Amino acid sequence: MFKLFKKTKQVEADDQLYMPVNGKLIDLAEVEDPVFSRKMMGEGFGVVPDDGNLVSPAAGQVTMVADTKHAIGLKMANGLEVLIHLGIDTVELKGAPFSLTVKTGDIIKGGEKLGLMNIGEIKKEGKGSTVIVVVTNSKDALEQIHVSKGNKAAGEAVGLLTVR
Repeated sequence: MFKLFKKTKQVEADDQLYMPVNGKLIDLAEVEDPVFSRKMMGEGFGVVPDDGNLVSPAAGQVTMVADTKHAIGLKMANGLEVLIHLGIDTVELKGAPFSLTVKTGDIIKGGEKLGLMNIGEIKKEGKGSTVIVVVTNSKDALEQIHVSKGNKAAGEAVGLLTVR
């Protein structure tokens, strides 16, 4: 009965990409994981992080948070599906270096806080700390991705997605 007056939160229509962490935005081909660098998971970019303060690279609904907390899936209002992959081979760390503040079903804005990753702990375990952002349905739905490389601040608009 009271749901009648409750405002339903909807995914914001925003085709921008945002820097997921303070650091250096690099081309996906430079990422040290062939699954990503060869674009097997889709088009995107990598970030060599300066710190572990994570924000969302896009506005969307959280569709997945891996049990090991190393990956988060989002679905944007335009239908694009974005994967945020935290580090390289960090699935093996069973969630230890990650503290996430989002859960499946949450609706978030680009640049909104996702949580923290402990870069020191990741490196101590011999893993890469590169944050990877890919559009997993690139082949079917993505026309074009434009990003500007270089040193950027978390939450800064760094690119634009064009849907087919």
